[in-house]
Amino acid sequence: MSQNANMSSPEVIASEARQPMPLEEDDEISLLDLLQVVVDNLRLLVLGPLAAGLLALGISFSIAPTFTATTKFLPPQQQQSAAASMLASLGALGGLAGAATGIKNPNDQFVAFLQSRTVQDALIDRFKLMDRYEVEFRDSARKTLGGNVKISSGKDGLITIDSSDTDKVFAAQLANAYVEELRTLLGRLAITEAQQRRVFFEKQLNDAKDKLVKAELALKASGVNSNVLKTDPAAAIEGLARLKATIAAQEIKLASMRGYLTESAPDFKQAQTELSAMRQQLSRAEAAEPNNNSKDGDYVSKFRDFKYYETLFELFAKQYEMARIDESREGAVIQVLDVAVPPELKTKPKKALIAMLTTLATGFALLLFVFIRQALNNAGRTPESAEKLAQLHRAWAAAIGKRGKSTS
Repeated sequence: MSQNANMSSPEVIASEARQPMPLEEDDEISLLDLLQVVVDNLRLLVLGPLAAGLLALGISFSIAPTFTATTKFLPPQQQQSAAASMLASLGALGGLAGAATGIKNPNDQFVAFLQSRTVQDALIDRFKLMDRYEVEFRDSARKTLGGNVKISSGKDGLITIDSSDTDKVFAAQLANAYVEELRTLLGRLAITEAQQRRVFFEKQLNDAKDKLVKAELALKASGVNSNVLKTDPAAAIEGLARLKATIAAQEIKLASMRGYLTESAPDFKQAQTELSAMRQQLSRAEAAEPNNNSKDGDYVSKFRDFKYYETLFELFAKQYEMARIDESREGAVIQVLDVAVPPELKTKPKKALIAMLTTLATGFALLLFVFIRQALNNAGRTPESAEKLAQLHRAWAAAIGKRGKSTS
C-alpha cells in the first residue's frame, strides 16, 4: 500500500501540474460587457435622443426668427497730400505737421469709434432702444446693442457692420445709422492727416493774425520819422524779422517733435543744431544793427515786430490753405460700398442644427447614465462593494441632515 502510494504521488503531482490554474477574478469591464449594456438599453438610447431632438425642433418653431443686415464701407484713407511735397521749401515749418501724420492702423481706430459710447448713446436716443429692448438702464441697452451688432475690419480694408434683429427693416436701418453717426462723429474730430494739419495751422494762423494786428496798430502809433526813413529800414529789418520768425517756427517744430521722437533721435539732433545756428546768426545780426536814438529805436523795434508777425502769418496762411485743399480733395470721408437692405432670409434660429445638437447631447447623456447605473448595480452584488455603497449612502444622508440643521 505504501509502495503504491509512493509510486502514485509523482503521477498525481504531474497531473495536478498539467491542470490549468484558476484565474483570478478580473474586475475590469470588457468590451463585450459594455456592448451588452448598450444592447440592453437600446430602446432608451435610441428613442430618448430622438424624442429630445423632435421636442427641440418643435420649440425652435416658436422662436422668433432673427434677420441680419450687412453694410460695408471704406474708411477715410491716409494719402500723400500736396502739402507734403512743399514742406521742404518752408524750412523750419517743414516739421510742424510731423506730429499729425497718419495712423498705423486706421481701420481698428474706426471700429473703436463705431463701438464707442458716444455712437451707441446716439443710436439709443435715435431709435429709443431702451423701450425696444425693455431695459431700465442705458448701460443695459448698450450691452444689448453691442450683442446685436457685430463690427469687423477685414484684410481688404473694408469695415463690415452686421446688424441682427427680429425686424428685418429695423436691422437694415440700424446698420446704416451706424455709418451716419460715424460721419457725424468724424465731423467733430480731426482724424485724417489733412484735417489734423488744418486744425493745427488754423489755430496758429489765428494767433499770428491777432498779434499782427496789434503790431500794426503799435507801428502806426509810433509815428514816422524822416531820418529813420532815409536809412531804408525795410531792407535790414525785414531780414532780421524773417530770421526771428524762422527761429520761432523752429522752436515750434522741436516742441512738436518731442511728442513722437526722443532727444537722441538723429532728426531731433539735427533740428537742435539748426536752431542753434539760427540763434547765433540772430545774435550777430542784432550786434551789427546800428544804434538809434530812443524815438527812432522805438519805431524800428515796432517795425521789426510788424515784419516778424507778418512773416509768421504768411507762412501759416500758406500751410492752412494747403491743408484745406487736401481736406477737400479727400471728398466724402466715408465711402459706402454696400448699403444695408432688409434681408430676405433669416440667420437664426437654425432649426436643423438645434435638433441635431440636442439629439447628440441627449444620446451622450443617456449613454453615460446607463453606464453609471450598470456600474452601481454590479458593485452592489459583492458584499464588499455593497458595504462601501451603504457607507457612502449613510455619509451622504448625514451630510444632508447636518446641512439642513445648520440652515434651520
